[in-house]
Amino acid sequence: MNEMTARLRRRPGRRPVRPTDAPCDGTRGRGSADAARRHSMVGMAVLLVGLAMGGLSSPGVAQSGTPRAADRVIRLATTTSTENSGLLAALLPVFEKQHGYGVRVVSVGTGAALRIGVNGDADLVLVHARAAEDRFVAEGHGVDRRDVMYNDFLIVGPRSDPAQVRGARDAAASLRAIAARGARFVSRGDESGTHQMELALWKSAGVSPKGAGYASAGRGMGEVLTMASELQGYTLTDRGTWAAMKSRLDLEVLVEGDPALANPYGIIAVNPARHPHVNAAGARALMDWLTSAEGQRRIAAFKVGGETLFFPQAKAR
Repeated sequence: MNEMTARLRRRPGRRPVRPTDAPCDGTRGRGSADAARRHSMVGMAVLLVGLAMGGLSSPGVAQSGTPRAADRVIRLATTTSTENSGLLAALLPVFEKQHGYGVRVVSVGTGAALRIGVNGDADLVLVHARAAEDRFVAEGHGVDRRDVMYNDFLIVGPRSDPAQVRGARDAAASLRAIAARGARFVSRGDESGTHQMELALWKSAGVSPKGAGYASAGRGMGEVLTMASELQGYTLTDRGTWAAMKSRLDLEVLVEGDPALANPYGIIAVNPARHPHVNAAGARALMDWLTSAEGQRRIAAFKVGGETLFFPQAKAR
């Protein structure tokens, strides 16, 4: 175990390039032990979330035919960036007031959110890993995927910039330089959308990340940014979480603007044919609102420190 990994385990702009409809393919694999650890951590997260949300897993209609209170609760599994950035806190109270629903949110990595959907422990998912989303639908776990919004990923790092990547526009080449210099890099390591993007970039760079400078944290974005700041290392982050946390970090944006860093978000209803107990009507209501003219306007209006963090992408219906 290298010194940086041991330390981790002791622990408890500008408008981005608009993404195309092409899937952003993620790759996996850095050794069986690392993969097993990631799957174990994600599996435990899904189990705990399932137990926490299980009270809503029963059908929403009582035997007498009277609607249950669960009919007015929507279970949303989503990526940490929508929660960490403050976006959901700005959007959901408006929807709840207008439509009379309560939205119960669980914020995890995209991989874990999709697994929650597979288990039927959410009514819909809001995530950002297009290839994984397409598999989720193709395998029958989800229906009616819709584009919602997009922003971009950033490579952030110490002001000293030992890999000398400041101002670069090629994310894969920047990772190659970081690896070549043996500079510190902190990975999410949790099968999140950000982690899948990172692995795809390493693959494009022709590099298998390893060595004393590379640490797989298995943590959420906020914790990983804090770790990278403390260790004076590099990491890949979504713009939303970065904007919400940057004032507390000793890091700066070093690489941005590469079209490969586009970060589209999609929303998908969990398939009611596979899980009859899900609140399909509630899921549809929230999807309709987020992709409506009002929902898209509110997404565009959300700012942190005067910076727009998410850009509407829903197609007119």
